[in-house]
Amino acid sequence: MSGHSKWSTIKRKKGAEDAKRGALFTRLARDIAVAAREGGSDENANARLKLAVQKARAANMPKDNIERAIQRGSGGGDDGIVMEEITYEGYGPEGVAILVDALTDNKNRTLGDVKRIFNKAGGNMASAGSVSWQFEQKGYILVDGAGVNPDDLFMAAADAGADDVIPEDDAIAVYTPREQFGAVELALVHAGYTISDSSLKWVSKNESEVPIERAVQNLKLMSDLEELDDVQGVSSNLMITDEALEVFDTQ
Repeated sequence: MSGHSKWSTIKRKKGAEDAKRGALFTRLARDIAVAAREGGSDENANARLKLAVQKARAANMPKDNIERAIQRGSGGGDDGIVMEEITYEGYGPEGVAILVDALTDNKNRTLGDVKRIFNKAGGNMASAGSVSWQFEQKGYILVDGAGVNPDDLFMAAADAGADDVIPEDDAIAVYTPREQFGAVELALVHAGYTISDSSLKWVSKNESEVPIERAVQNLKLMSDLEELDDVQGVSSNLMITDEALEVFDTQ
């Protein structure tokens, strides 16, 4: 999971840039709406919604915006907007497999935007199922690493059903089977750990090693896809090396 871990670190570093662009509130509102739609509008009974609202408050999102997002997700909004979750599949330069998770109220617009970025990078969209078989969906839980003993966290996570724990700078990522995601998240919360992010992620079964120039092109493609307002996450089977990251960071 080294490639996914490094890409997650890159995305967190871009968080401040997202906030400056104003895109962060849009994405947070969509996270809240989806969580409310799937689990109801009661934060105390909906762990995913509670976390989404906590993230929004931490980003200083206005209370009215949060409440409107909850109403929209739970069917109480009056704007008639229906959000859909879609996963697009494609290939980047050198045949790197890429999955794009999107949340949109206009599938035609989002498909056009995603296709444009793939084409610009020399990649191409793929038919459903032709790429996703190379991935498996896992639970991803990011724990605040301040004052945390990784060994203790590993034991607590493993006892609850997690299958991997990976340090990421000032945080620790916990990966779980899809079926154990909720149980592990609740167990860590009850154990007193602070969770800063959690969601289902696509993790590649095998990583693809490509020349540095091609790797950088794929990183740029993934970064451009991430900047689309409708895109919630991008995953790939790219082996992300430190050398490729150094070149990418200078561009």
